[in-house]
Amino acid sequence: MKSAVVIGAGFGGLALAIRLQAAGIKTTIVEARDKPGGRGYFWEKDGFIFDGGPTVITDPPCLTQLWALTGHDMAQDIELLPVMPFYRLNWPDGTNFDYSNDETGLRKEIEKLDPADVAGYAKFLEYSKGVHDEGYVKLGTKAFLDFASMIKAAPALARYQAWRSVYSMVSSFVKNEKLREALSFHTLLVGGNPMKTSAIYALIHKLEKDGGVWFAKGGTNRLIAAMVTQFERIGGTIILNDGVERIETQGDRTTGIVTQSGHRIECDAVATNGDIMHSYRDLLAHHPRGKKAANALSRKKFSPSLFVVHFGIKGTWPGIPHHMILFGPRYKGLLDDIYDHGVLPQDFSLYLHHPTVSDPSMAPEGCSTFYALAPVAHQGKLPIDWEEMGPVFEKRILDEVGRRLIPDIHDRIVTKFHYTPADFGHDLNAHLGSAFSLEPVLTQSAWFRVHNRDDVIDNLYFVGAGTHPGAGIPGVVGSAKATAELMIADLAG
Repeated sequence: MKSAVVIGAGFGGLALAIRLQAAGIKTTIVEARDKPGGRGYFWEKDGFIFDGGPTVITDPPCLTQLWALTGHDMAQDIELLPVMPFYRLNWPDGTNFDYSNDETGLRKEIEKLDPADVAGYAKFLEYSKGVHDEGYVKLGTKAFLDFASMIKAAPALARYQAWRSVYSMVSSFVKNEKLREALSFHTLLVGGNPMKTSAIYALIHKLEKDGGVWFAKGGTNRLIAAMVTQFERIGGTIILNDGVERIETQGDRTTGIVTQSGHRIECDAVATNGDIMHSYRDLLAHHPRGKKAANALSRKKFSPSLFVVHFGIKGTWPGIPHHMILFGPRYKGLLDDIYDHGVLPQDFSLYLHHPTVSDPSMAPEGCSTFYALAPVAHQGKLPIDWEEMGPVFEKRILDEVGRRLIPDIHDRIVTKFHYTPADFGHDLNAHLGSAFSLEPVLTQSAWFRVHNRDDVIDNLYFVGAGTHPGAGIPGVVGSAKATAELMIADLAG
């Protein structure tokens, strides 16, 4: 029986491990933290459950496949609840825009902003369908291992003007600035700047429109737990609290891993769901390939980080939907500060997550669980002392939520804590504290991204945000499918 080790129990690692185990490959996941999940980690404090993220679930079929491989039903392990509206977008002038796939309701929302943009939106939706079919359905789960595969995809990418940004493409269809922001902000959820990320990422709109936006009852952590249940049910093994110290090699082959406790696991293939820089620079420090790949990665652009304030408060808030985007007074200028200038601006745009409006069990009775997330520059651009700045920035964010939604927020807080770029670096070995790995620009996509199978160590594989197709639950689960196909074929050979 062939065997494999998967480093890291994030969404990508779990999805890959399930696919390998289902194919009859004896698979072990090795995870450094006390709980599985990676970026889908969670905390329990004072009766509140706080998901670390990601909290927006799209394309449920990419998940249900992981159970169907062995004739099981995902619904027996986790309940997904539809979220409606998908998001409420709010601007400082008080404008609200409820964004969903309810065509009648969405048309009314667009008409409130500008009736002239209804026809332009219809054309944008047609464009989004085209890039969804080409970029997600056809290419999202296929590995790009050589430049020829990129050349083959080039005509479709050119046809949809992939060199243009999402914001630029949206702007060619609609004129109202708020609607342009409403149709382009999605790239921020996968670490991309709407002003620079390839227009191919407009596919997210179609993905949400067709598949809806969902929430795992009990929190994203319950979806992680369900994936672990499925993995162990079919014979997989997961080891927690013991990070990988080294990927063992013999020549240009990996022979297994050694953990921080000294535990050695020999196997036929290794796949890493860990940070790509950490995997090459640290876990392969002894091999020439590790140093060479790390040097190449150091010259690439990494996505920003995040500053997240988790807070549990007294009271329930049926008027605040599950997902809100609180836009700031600037859009492009704020993005420039985060992505280019590396400054901590006075204003910010926030993503507000309010899970207890869908599932009150995530807080004590009569209370609510929230988090407010602000994109910030990664530590390479913004080498800030978050020990000192964290409490200051936390207060500014809570003040903003109070000003716009919950006036007496500070009096209502039962418990709170924040999570900084430094925490991403410490807890997840994230290079520069980046929250999404490589920035999803065209020159760092598909073949230009870290390959699903290493070019030199040919039984070493990658899964997760740093490899093709990129970040987000559908992205990393798609990478698991691409990587699994390679591994299963290679090990069968």
